[in-house]
Amino acid sequence: MKYLITGLGNIGPEYHETRHNIGFMTVDALAKNAGIGFTDGRYGFTARFSLKGRQVILLKPSTYMNLSGNAVRYWMQKENIPLENLLVVVDDLSLPFGTLRLKGKGSDGGHNGLKHIAATLGTQAYARLRFGIGNDFPRGGQIDYVLSSFPEEEYKLIPERLEQAGEIIKSFCLAGLDITMNQFNHKK
Repeated sequence: MKYLITGLGNIGPEYHETRHNIGFMTVDALAKNAGIGFTDGRYGFTARFSLKGRQVILLKPSTYMNLSGNAVRYWMQKENIPLENLLVVVDDLSLPFGTLRLKGKGSDGGHNGLKHIAATLGTQAYARLRFGIGNDFPRGGQIDYVLSSFPEEEYKLIPERLEQAGEIIKSFCLAGLDITMNQFNHKK
């Protein structure tokens, strides 16, 4: 069994550890925890580890957010990964900071990365782990907000939230979507 865990973000130092890159931060934390590093490949950076007999492939697309679907489609085809074994980790403005919600399908919620993945795959029926980044910005300030760094009080809480996200991802691979949603979605 193979799983593709895709963390969404933008490459480049100017985007490092911004709110929009929480997907990258999540898969980076998983890789660090597994003691592995990423290698540069077509459409993205990948890392692999084994989890109780399952092969987990972590992907950080190098296509920039708005073209994330190209990387997801390429790696799904290359590794022969079924749609039900895809999980996309994405920042979410509609959730309070640090809230983690696993969903089996849904709309893109205005997120350009999810929009492109759905358009490229031809479906919105793929799992996504929504990582709340809050929405404390003035009208018209959404782009500046998502591309800014976390304030210090939130930044201090990120390691614990990344650890929780890692537990959700591992459970998704081992126990499946429904059991994992039931176990984790009610937690704060």
